[in-house]
This record gives sequence, structure tokens and C-alpha cells, in this order.
Amino acid sequence: MLLALEILFRNLGLFFVDVKYREFILLAAKYGKAKRYKNKNIKFFGFKFNVPDPYSFLWQIKEIFVDESYKFLPASDSPVIYDCGSNVGTSVAYFRKEYPEAKIKAFEADPKIFSILKENLSKNGIENVELFNKAVWINDEGVEFGIEGADGSSVFSKENTVRVESIRLKKLLSEEDEIDLLKMDIEGAEANVIPDCVEELGKVKNLFIEYHTFIGKEQNLAEVLSILEKSGFRYFIKQEADRKIPFVNRTNKNNPQMDLQLNIYAYREE
Repeated sequence: MLLALEILFRNLGLFFVDVKYREFILLAAKYGKAKRYKNKNIKFFGFKFNVPDPYSFLWQIKEIFVDESYKFLPASDSPVIYDCGSNVGTSVAYFRKEYPEAKIKAFEADPKIFSILKENLSKNGIENVELFNKAVWINDEGVEFGIEGADGSSVFSKENTVRVESIRLKKLLSEEDEIDLLKMDIEGAEANVIPDCVEELGKVKNLFIEYHTFIGKEQNLAEVLSILEKSGFRYFIKQEADRKIPFVNRTNKNNPQMDLQLNIYAYREE
């Protein structure tokens, strides 16, 4: 309930005028204090999902269904969507609901989360999605992957590491004529994958990147933005993880391994 009240008082007016926001607040009231990393079945917006971590899932619902961060204007009834970092399927559910005829490719590296993703899609009747239990990466040779248990697993994490299969995104993009949306939420791997895909980005109409940098790792935001500019994109950047007193507080309090997290929306001028 505390989480729900905190959010509600920041945006009180929305509760009365926005049905989706109101449902999110009710979900936050119900699950905001649920034990972390413990599975629950949660009903939301006409779906029922098995969720490994209710707290992080609430923020997925807000970003994807309430704020509609991945909404775009398709050029046809069957847009091509690459969902890199599908987690338990929240984004896939949104894409199928918003774009019923979309051609969706969904990628999730964590074997346990991938099994939940498959379960959630199946029991909600979400069909015709091409699923890959592989890490989106710069080669097909496999990669060490740190398992976090919810939506924070990463190739840069050194905890609970396992070897997972990988897939070179550049190769897949080269086989497409065009991609309506390339969504990339791959917990730091974007810093490697975007430069590797530079020759194929001309096919992409809309590109979402959740950009991360990790303590002790190079910050290459300038390189990523330069690639977007040279590839003909305009972009808009939102701060995803705030830090008060940044000169003193130099890490993300929710993920101390990380010191920067941004949402980058890249699109082409019409």
C-alpha cells in the first residue's frame, strides 16, 4: 500500500481521468509490498501472467501499458517488431494487443525467465511469435550471463553466471527488408550490439534502446548517439534512473553495479 500511496500522490489527477493509470495504482496497492523474487500470478489489462518478481513487474506494466513507451505508428497492418529482452512477455503482450498482425521476434537469454515467457504467451493465447532463448549479442558463440532472477540479468553481471547461447543480431537484421520497431532492453549489451549492427540500422524505422553503463566499464554514450545520427535518426532521451547529489551518489541505488540508465527513442523524420 505504501508504494501505491507514494505514486498516487505524485500524480493524483491521473487516477481520476486515466483508466489504465487507475488500474496500475490498484495493482501497486495489491502487490507493492509482495516479497521480491517470489512467483505470483497477476491479472492485468485482460492478461494473467506468472511473474517471478512482482515489484519489478509493476514498473514494466507502468512503462509498457500505462505510459505506452513502445507505441509507434506502423506503415502497414503487419509491422515487423524485434523485441530484444522480452523478459516474461509484458512487451510481447502489448505488441500483440496493439498490433494484432505484427510479425514479432522475441529474444530472452535467461533460461528460467524464457520458460515463464513461453508459459505466459501460451496461456494468454498470444500466438505466432518467433521465440529465441538466446542472448542478443555480436556473435553466435555463446556468452557468460549473470542471472538476476527478474529483469536485470546481464552479460556484464559477475554474479550467478551461466553460459547461454547467443545470436548475432546483425545477421538477423540483414535478412529483413525493413524493421518497424527494434526494441533493445538487453542490460548493457547494447553498447556492443549497436556498433556491430551499424550497417543494418538503415532498415530500422523506430529504435528503442534502454542504455546502461556499469561501474568500471567504459561509458560510450557518445559513440551510440553518433551512430544514431549517422544512421539518419532523430532521438529523444529520457532519464530512467535518477540520482540525487550525483557527485556524491555515483551509483544507481536499485542496481549498485550501474551508474547510468537512459531510455533512448530513435526515429526517422517523415
